[in-house]
Amino acid sequence: MKTRVRYAPSPTGLQHIGGVRTALFNYFFAKASGGEFFLRIEDTDQSRYDDRAVEDIYETLAWLGIELDEGPREGGEFGPYVQSQRVELYKTHSQKLVNDDKAYACFCSSEDLERMREQQTADGGASTGYDRRCRDLDPNVAAGRIASGEKHVIRFKGALLGETMVNDILLGEVAWPNKNINPDPVILKSDGFPTYHLAHVVDDHFMQTSHVLRGQEWLPSAPLHVQIFEAFAWQAPIYCHLSMIMGSDGHKLSKRHGSTSAQDFRLAGYLPEAIINYITLLGWSFDGERELFEKQDLEKLFTLEKLSKSPASFDYQKLDWFNAHYLRSLDHERLCHLIVPEMQKAGLFAGNLTEHAILLSQALPIARDRLHKLSDAPIVLGFLFAEPDLSKPELIVPKKQNTADVCAILEKAQTAFVGFLDRSDEQNEAHFHQLAQDWGLKLGQLLMPLRLVLTGTSASPPLMPSIRLLGLEKTTRRLAKAIQTLKDLVK
Repeated sequence: MKTRVRYAPSPTGLQHIGGVRTALFNYFFAKASGGEFFLRIEDTDQSRYDDRAVEDIYETLAWLGIELDEGPREGGEFGPYVQSQRVELYKTHSQKLVNDDKAYACFCSSEDLERMREQQTADGGASTGYDRRCRDLDPNVAAGRIASGEKHVIRFKGALLGETMVNDILLGEVAWPNKNINPDPVILKSDGFPTYHLAHVVDDHFMQTSHVLRGQEWLPSAPLHVQIFEAFAWQAPIYCHLSMIMGSDGHKLSKRHGSTSAQDFRLAGYLPEAIINYITLLGWSFDGERELFEKQDLEKLFTLEKLSKSPASFDYQKLDWFNAHYLRSLDHERLCHLIVPEMQKAGLFAGNLTEHAILLSQALPIARDRLHKLSDAPIVLGFLFAEPDLSKPELIVPKKQNTADVCAILEKAQTAFVGFLDRSDEQNEAHFHQLAQDWGLKLGQLLMPLRLVLTGTSASPPLMPSIRLLGLEKTTRRLAKAIQTLKDLVK
């Protein structure tokens, strides 16, 4: 059987990182098995449809470099598919189920359903769902009510007795008592649009989907979907319900844990290479030891047999580690190209862009190891393009040092830059080390105040090459400004 898998997002919000993992797993499975990967936009919930969400789907796949296998499909269509353009197909097949006594028209209003739920609760229990009150309506009576224009939905006639078996690659055989399955769910809404339950079954049949890889949150719906396939006398695809992605607190990953959308990570300065590598390892492992994988590696090595049943925990620090690795691996020109927009967003490249880009290029060799995300660049290198804030003593005086001592140290340090440009960075390191000894200071007591004054941060690149890039004019000016701030305070 040829592998044909799909990514089928609903355009109701930005692409969640869990959806990204589903897309990657489907894509790598298709590539590694010589199959095909296609996209289906499941937009039948028109009340929640969002044009921007559709754009985000395409942008996310393009950013990750996920290519679609597009070609002639059922009815001469070309992928990607859009379900709202296939409504007549779903209507036809919902009617087929009605004709075969596998579905029926339901005329219950929303008020009827609310009263039903209230009655179930009043009877001493939680709501058990739809009570199937329209299930045994005479088909001729139902047809007459439909012909008169009465508002209705189509419900699937689910099995009442026995159990339904779901065969899952990852979880094995799972048996569900039919009495516990969603009772007679709506498959065609009153607006003529299908629900997920019908639409994806029809589509997976006609699109010849061989495997369905999706999150475990869909597992409770799987027996219903198997029943619908059986009602059409169609072969169901092979299911694989992927493990959940959890936050650090053991709950499903959500915004309370931090960024969760692909757009958030993209805007925060993560590289697609890092996202692909890290996200693929959430629930999949090659040999339990290897961690670094290029996209082309995964296109060859990915197999379903190496998936894990256990929930995966999302570790933001681990993602930063991956991203830092890939940032260090970038060639100089591409890294410069990617950082320029970050500097512009931070307002640091106002004026001569070419001049700023040259300085950025000169600074990157000493800053590269300080970057975990592209968005770190304005923090790490901003001192070269904008004056640091030296208006408050807490921005100048390191912890465990007092204001008067730091003021005196900075005054002495004004003489330390004589001959700075004539010495190498290593010689300047030795020079400042000797000065610290001569003044009875630890090296950090001298260099940390200088670092804060000259760069505005304790996370700047190595100090000596930073001073060389900054230039002695700006260095002496910032030093004098900081001394004046501290003097004004200790008067």
